[in-house]
Amino acid sequence: MDYNLIKDKVFSAGWFKAWSFIVVGSFILAAGFVFFITPYKIVPGGVYGIAIVIHYLTKGLFAFAPEGLPIGTMGLVMNIPLTWLGIKILGPRFGIKTIIGFILSSVFIDLISYYYGYEPLVKDDALLSSIFGGVLIGFGLGLIFKSKATSGGSDIIAMILAKYTRLPLGQLLIYVDSTIVLVGLIAFMDWRIPLYSWIVIYITGRVIDGTLEGISYNKTLLIISDKYEDIRTKILYDLNRGGTLIKAEGMYEGKERKLIFTNVSRREAYILKEYIKQVDPDAFVTIIDANEIIGDGFKSFKESL
Repeated sequence: MDYNLIKDKVFSAGWFKAWSFIVVGSFILAAGFVFFITPYKIVPGGVYGIAIVIHYLTKGLFAFAPEGLPIGTMGLVMNIPLTWLGIKILGPRFGIKTIIGFILSSVFIDLISYYYGYEPLVKDDALLSSIFGGVLIGFGLGLIFKSKATSGGSDIIAMILAKYTRLPLGQLLIYVDSTIVLVGLIAFMDWRIPLYSWIVIYITGRVIDGTLEGISYNKTLLIISDKYEDIRTKILYDLNRGGTLIKAEGMYEGKERKLIFTNVSRREAYILKEYIKQVDPDAFVTIIDANEIIGDGFKSFKESL
């Protein structure tokens, strides 16, 4: 079953949480576009990137839209047929949350633009605007994704291409967004635009990951040591953490070793590393950033949703 079609019980805590994420996420995304991205003609992929190009190219062409066709409206005009095409080709993967999400995003973009205009919040600083715009767009999209919706737009194009080309979806999404960025270059003939746009795309992706997975300071340690009993005692009774003792075999000599797998906080990782240095300077230790740890001593599955 596609996760977009999983339904929360109406008026339950999960239902209110999901729809709150969609509303707040759509507003934050819209603010990122209006205050930071649009004024500098940055084209960070997606339907709103194309809408920004259309907006500036149609400036002064229509009496009802002297500043150019509204970005939110153009995004909505493109999202509706793309969603319909996606449903026809891929099946019902796009639930009502996705549709409401891109409708709200479009409405918020046009409402904020109507009351605020198209002046940059940070004047004469496209780089700073790219950074903050990417942060807001990424955070907004992250909240929308947490509600089990998708962003539509270029995601749907990439999904359709993936069906017929067998290429990885993530790779195709990069191709689609990069093509839209190049459209901005051709339209505005300014090399700074694709450079700023790729900065926005990169930051957006990183912030989406942080929003979905959380910003964690936890560490995963893999420890191979002849003093594994001492290290085990340190972890269990001093740090008050658990772990797993795994039988392993060295690839070079074929000698049986003990591998300790444990998750600890950043502070505890430092304490444990210093202890290992004292009891067994020849130990082999791998320390990995753990984006998310679910289980006893950390957070529950309920907290991770």
